[in-house]
Amino acid sequence: MTHTARRIGRSLALVLPIVLVLSGTLAVSAVPWAGQDAETQLTASSSEVSVRAKSRAPHDILRDQLLAELQEKDPGTALTHLQREVENRPSLAKHCMSIARSLGRAAVEQYGPSRAQSFSRPVCDTSYATGVMRAG
Repeated sequence: MTHTARRIGRSLALVLPIVLVLSGTLAVSAVPWAGQDAETQLTASSSEVSVRAKSRAPHDILRDQLLAELQEKDPGTALTHLQREVENRPSLAKHCMSIARSLGRAAVEQYGPSRAQSFSRPVCDTSYATGVMRAG
């Protein structure tokens, strides 16, 4: 009797975790997620597998940081930090003009054209002013 009980126990010990994992996976995939239709279910297929996420370029990260800083503080502070970053990392110099133009456009959205222009500095060959002018 104890031999049979041990055998059944070992079989359950091997099979039960597999059954639990599979049933949990199926249960999670059948739950309608927030923001999706009730009939939409989580499914994956090889055609929908995402490609490995690319790491973001330093100038994109800097642009996002400066745009956030512009929202929190003011464009003058963001332009000062842009100039410092370009001085510290010369590899960012080729992206300085596009970042400054982005800051100019964002400043117009937040402050309006005339107030945004008042923050203008000679960073990156007046690209900030160009961004303000084109956005305004």
